[in-house]
Amino acid sequence: MNTQRFAKWLGIPLLLAALAAAGGFFLGRIATDGTATIAGNKASADEGERKILYWQAPMNPEEIYDQPGKSAMGMDLVPVYEDADSAEPGSAVSIDPATVQNMGVRTERVRRMDFSRMIRAVGEVQYDEERLYLVNAKISGWIERLYVNFIGDQVRQGDPLMEIYSPELVATQQEYLLALENHRMLAESSVPSVRQDAAKLLASARTRLEYWDIPASEIERLEQTGEVNKTTLLEAPATGVVVKRDAIEGAHIEAGMDLFEIADLRTVWVHASFYDNEAPWISEGQPVEMELSYLPGKTYAGQVSYIYPYLREKARDVHVRLIFSNPDLDLKPGMYANIQLQGKVIPDALVVPSEAVIRSGARTLVFVAHGEGRFEPREIRIGEEGGPGNSLVRVLDGLSGDEEIVTSAQFMLDSESRLQEAIRNMLQERTPSNAQPAGEETEAMPEMAPAASGESDAQMHHHH
Repeated sequence: MNTQRFAKWLGIPLLLAALAAAGGFFLGRIATDGTATIAGNKASADEGERKILYWQAPMNPEEIYDQPGKSAMGMDLVPVYEDADSAEPGSAVSIDPATVQNMGVRTERVRRMDFSRMIRAVGEVQYDEERLYLVNAKISGWIERLYVNFIGDQVRQGDPLMEIYSPELVATQQEYLLALENHRMLAESSVPSVRQDAAKLLASARTRLEYWDIPASEIERLEQTGEVNKTTLLEAPATGVVVKRDAIEGAHIEAGMDLFEIADLRTVWVHASFYDNEAPWISEGQPVEMELSYLPGKTYAGQVSYIYPYLREKARDVHVRLIFSNPDLDLKPGMYANIQLQGKVIPDALVVPSEAVIRSGARTLVFVAHGEGRFEPREIRIGEEGGPGNSLVRVLDGLSGDEEIVTSAQFMLDSESRLQEAIRNMLQERTPSNAQPAGEETEAMPEMAPAASGESDAQMHHHH
């Protein structure tokens, strides 16, 4: 009996404890549901104040929906509000500063400078064509004696090259002596016409000798001594090196036959080839530096002599002639040389780094940084490339000179800009001029067109 009474009194506290726990649970549920309701009402109020354009997957910005729900990866969709999407006009991009830092975006100010370009090329040393001399005979005969025996022999102007025996020349010398003697005899004639005819005959014989390049000194010797030379001496017309020899002692030669070719190597030409995009930097008279691998450490100074007015078809390059002084004859025709040319200067040029320029073929862009994660794609028109290491490009139009542009990660910005521009265009087509009243059901968002050729398609997915 006592035991049953004890159990009865013990069960009352346990029942009270159970009731208290259940009450606390229900009170907690009520509190929790109240909090959720308040949060949901707050979100609804926020959404009522800000208009949602579309819903976007947090891990894939190209995954867009017209209703809230889950993404393809099972994550909650993120709303994109109208005021946030229209923060940047056109195709400008607005990115969180922390994301900008993680992307490694670097910027640089647009510069103005005296713009030039260092051009390097390979050239070949050749003869100066204006200092090449051909030696030939104007009479027929035989080579009696040869003074130049091999190619490469150096001669000076007036040095003997060879002696030629010509029967025709011997006869002409004899005719000259007869005309000279006749002129002396008739010089005192009382008949003027006789004196004139004698003078004309002497002048005609002398002219024939001069036409055959007989030196005046040889003609004077002939007048003074009256002795006819069997051979005539052929002299070097200039100082240089014999680069061609077609004369052999004892051989018979014909009038007009080329016997020697002499090149004056104290000045040489260097033929260099430049790409067609380097041609605007080159002009006649520009100073040029040259180095030879055969003589390391020695630099030669020259200048641009001539720019040929055509493009060589096979190599697709511009042929340029350079001229160099060669007093020590170090520069030998056939040598290859390294050419360095400082292009002409464009004063006060507006330039940007080449790495900052996006060339898409249809247009050329740079991204202008406005600060606080805001970037604007700007279409520009570019000109020549140059600067230190040819790392800069001249801007002809599109920039004023006081902007700050992106020099790295601009391709990611371009992709984001194209995506946002495509979404805006799609939304403009989707929203008619007479917008539906709030609360009415809208049709599902159609599939979005590709942002640009070559880019991944951003599609609209219906969520049910």
